[in-house]
Amino acid sequence: MNNPSNPASRQVAVWLVLLAAAGTFALTMGTRQTMGLFLSPLNTATGLGIGSISLAFAFGQLWWGLTQPFAGAFADKFGAGRVLFAGALLVALGTFITPYMQSTLGLVIAIGVLSAGGAGMAGPAVLMATASRMIPAEKRGMATGIINAGGSFGQFIMAPIAGALMVAAGWMNAMQILGLIVLLALPAAFLLSGAPATAGPATAAAQKPIGTREAIRTALRTPSYLMLAAGFFVCGFHVAFLATHLPGVIASCGLPLQFGAWSLAMIGLFNIIGSIAMGWAVGRWRMKSLLSLVYAARALAVIAFLLAPKTGTVMLLFAAVMGLTFLSTVPPTAGLVAKLFGVGNMATLFGIVMLTHQVGGFLGAWMGGKVFEATGSYDWMWYIDIMLAVGAALVHLPIREAKLVRPAMVPA
Repeated sequence: MNNPSNPASRQVAVWLVLLAAAGTFALTMGTRQTMGLFLSPLNTATGLGIGSISLAFAFGQLWWGLTQPFAGAFADKFGAGRVLFAGALLVALGTFITPYMQSTLGLVIAIGVLSAGGAGMAGPAVLMATASRMIPAEKRGMATGIINAGGSFGQFIMAPIAGALMVAAGWMNAMQILGLIVLLALPAAFLLSGAPATAGPATAAAQKPIGTREAIRTALRTPSYLMLAAGFFVCGFHVAFLATHLPGVIASCGLPLQFGAWSLAMIGLFNIIGSIAMGWAVGRWRMKSLLSLVYAARALAVIAFLLAPKTGTVMLLFAAVMGLTFLSTVPPTAGLVAKLFGVGNMATLFGIVMLTHQVGGFLGAWMGGKVFEATGSYDWMWYIDIMLAVGAALVHLPIREAKLVRPAMVPA
């Protein structure tokens, strides 16, 4: 699929790859982002406490990030198909067996290791790097926006489905049905089993990739890369806190379960708009400026939410605004990695950035439960989120977007 015989077939091939990548992300991300709905039922069934169950969710955030550099390196070397196939199987298995877990360790293994690890293998590092190798550089922003929107569409669809299944069939059956639905991603692995990175992208500007270790050493010596990772840490904190605890925030306001499910769905729906708009914008404005704008908008939105009355309408409006900024950071972040270092080792280098995202995600998910147990509310989490968002808006400003040319990276 990398070398179609004519422009029409090439266009079809590119769209097939984009749809396969977006569909895979929709199923894995959609399933993961509905897990917050099951936090309270898991607590009731196991009696472990919100803090202990939040630890399993938090470990899942961390493990999702830890798997991505290794999955990316494997995909860079051998191709993405095997990685994506195994990832989808693990997500399905972990989700299916979670209702049988009665201990914190069991939940960590099911949610945190199997399901989250599989979602990391079939996550944005591998999916976006695969797409980026097949299309011209000027269209990569829109491609990453489309793939990112796929994850959001999955959340928009899966959250109401999960809520309806919980009401109709009980939370245990609902979770197992979600696990089976993930298996629909398996055929996409064959469409995305293209050549590894050493074969080069489909454009004339192909570069000869350097070794993985040298690429990592180069990146870790680059201040702009480190600042980009620091900002993505804040994104992970924010996203994981919302995905894990927004249903709890809504329940603590005395609103019914449906508002929790529909708030997650609103985040997914409006993140489709935000992701596609950001994919369009990265080809027209500086990516570091767009990232600063997104983080500043988050801080202002949380401040407005804290000052507003906590009604159902306010919750849905807040979820919509959060959705516009939820994962719209991914296209410009992935774009900056590709712009700084090329696409030869992009899955590995973007995977490392995703790891910092998920370290933040671990803290967002875990601290949300601990703060609620200690204070009886989530207010302090919102205060921390505001301060981190302001810091992220500032840390992106010094990033240098000019492509770094190093001797080892000169085009072959």
